Amino acid sequence: MKFQLRKAFKIDAAHRLTGLPTEHKCTRLHGHTYRIEIAIEDELKPDSGLVMDYNTLEQIAGPVISMLDHTYLNEIPGLENPTSENIAIWLWERLKPKLPGLKEILVAESDNSMAIFRGPSTPLGH
Repeated sequence: MKFQLRKAFKIDAAHRLTGLPTEHKCTRLHGHTYRIEIAIEDELKPDSGLVMDYNTLEQIAGPVISMLDHTYLNEIPGLENPTSENIAIWLWERLKPKLPGLKEILVAESDNSMAIFRGPSTPLGH
């Protein structure tokens, strides 16, 4: 049986978007409390009854996500234009090698605005 397991994280970070017209409000420096959800999909392990222990998922994803917490995202290599979409891709590139069952990354900058990345059909950068 396949299950999907999700773990949510919260971070605070500042950014400004560089790919928009200069008069757009998001080109100005501002911040968000982001909600990031990591979803993995795998078979239920019969011995434990789990897909993965939530603590294990936190130990793998937490350090990567914390690299973004309380930062100016534009200064992080690879996030020069830190849209929610680009943040999701940045996280995917760093987490997929450590989480083979990674299925989806959600990056929400508010309760109403979010991007969901389900991975590329080919490896990123190819």
